[in-house]
This record gives sequence, structure tokens and C-alpha cells, in this order.
Amino acid sequence: MPDEDQPPGLQLAITDQSGRPARAPGLAAWLRRVAPARARGAVSVALVPDRVMRRLNREYAGADRATDVLSFPAAPLRGARPGGVLGDVVIATGVARRQAREAGHAYGTELRVLALHGLLHLLGYDHHGDGGRMARVETRLRRKGGLRAAGVIERARAL
Repeated sequence: MPDEDQPPGLQLAITDQSGRPARAPGLAAWLRRVAPARARGAVSVALVPDRVMRRLNREYAGADRATDVLSFPAAPLRGARPGGVLGDVVIATGVARRQAREAGHAYGTELRVLALHGLLHLLGYDHHGDGGRMARVETRLRRKGGLRAAGVIERARAL
């Protein structure tokens, strides 16, 4: 669960697959700083091995491979009231490390790119058929946070 010492707004917990605190220096503070103002509530960001992500992706998305990030909104309406739960973001650490190497940036940078993408999905954004709205928001927020790295949507379009 999120740290009780965090101010109201976006409350983040960075965990491993068992829900124990995980090391991701600066990730929670960065994500709180760049998140849209309407991002209010609790979010858990779980950093998991690729095998766990593969199982989740197979079970929930029907794809038998490890993907980089999945989002699990807590409520169908997406977007909790202050103090509510927005949902969970799951990031595959092996995939994130490989993508960071391929992009030529640090693992911590890749975690930021993926966590932001996942958070936007929790807030109801969906880049599949939204006319580029999520991509524009994601790009603006990455710039706000000082990231020059390409986002998930930009990389997918480049393939």
C-alpha cells in the first residue's frame, strides 16, 4: 500500500511481486510530480520478473509473452476520488532493462517511461483509437519531467 506519509493527491507504492517495497530511486517522487492534476488516489507500481509478467499478459491480455507494462484499474470508471484506489501498474523488470539498453538510457529512465504510461491507462486514457490524445499527453508529461526518452506509444509507432 502507499506510504502513509505522502500528502493527499497521488499516493504511490513501489513494490516487488510479493508486495514488499522495491528499490526504484526517485520513481515515486518523479511520477507524483509529473502526473496530471486529476491523478488522485492510491497506485501500486509492481516491479516483477518477466515470467510473472508473461503469466499476467497471457491471463489478462491473451498474449503468451512478457510485455513491458500492464495496468489494472481498480474501478470501471477509472479515476478514484481523493483517498481512493486508482489501481495497479505492473512493470516487467527484464523487459524494462532490455528496452533501456536498446534505447541507450538508464533503467531508471525506462521505469519512469513505463510507469507514466501505465498511470495514464489507469486514468482512462487508451491510445488504441483515441486519435493520438494519450500520446500527446504522455509526451507533454515526459517533457515536464525532463525525460527525452521516447515513450511507449512513440516506440510502437516506429516499429
